[in-house]
Amino acid sequence: MGGIGIWQLLIVAVIIVLLFGTKKLRNLGSDLGSAVKGFKSAVTDETAKKEADSASDDSLTDKSVEQSKVAEKEKDQA
Repeated sequence: MGGIGIWQLLIVAVIIVLLFGTKKLRNLGSDLGSAVKGFKSAVTDETAKKEADSASDDSLTDKSVEQSKVAEKEKDQA
């Protein structure tokens, strides 16, 4: 009692198709699919950008550490 069975879902689907038509539903589905693809690519691009930024920050830190070590060696030799 209270659960939605297969027959109720089928009746609702038929009513929706009759109200909107198959062409509008197809367009709606393709629009929804392209929106999901766009969202996924944006999330992936953001993640890749953050990883690249953190990698460049790490490389800058490594370079500054290396430069300070070289400067210390030059200082010791002088």
